[in-house]
Amino acid sequence: MLQHPQEQRQPKNSVAMLRLSLARCEVVVGERFAPEELAALLHRPGRDTRLLYPDVPAAPAPSRLEVAGGVPVRLVVIDATWRKSLRMLLEHPALAALQRLSLDAPAPTCYRAIRAARRADQVSTLEATVQALAMLEGPSFDAAPLLEAFGCFVSGLAARQPLGGVPGRLRSG
Repeated sequence: MLQHPQEQRQPKNSVAMLRLSLARCEVVVGERFAPEELAALLHRPGRDTRLLYPDVPAAPAPSRLEVAGGVPVRLVVIDATWRKSLRMLLEHPALAALQRLSLDAPAPTCYRAIRAARRADQVSTLEATVQALAMLEGPSFDAAPLLEAFGCFVSGLAARQPLGGVPGRLRSG
């Protein structure tokens, strides 16, 4: 995970749950990375690196994922707002050069209860990561426990959010 510093401080931070739930989840916080630092993170031996990022006009994604047979995949995920993630991608040629994994039709998100999205296919970092891991790992990856825990996390936060943005007024439920 490449996490924008502002996301780290968010109470809605779904990456914290990923870090606690996945056996191999490394989170590196930053907005700008030195080329050699980023290259060292992205190109460790023994893994084929893919960037989880959608096909957008400013940074088109490859049409399909090509995984070298038998080589494990390192999934790189940018955790930031859409605008900040695109800026991070465009400012780091090493990121932009990675072959991409794109979710064709993300499952509906439960995240809208606590965070606005402009498009229906915009999901939380956790949900996108879980869907990508399910694509890569196949039936051996059981996403249900993590998605159920995330649903409870979202419900709890939604219950404590102010109604209509008015401080002091909490949702009932």
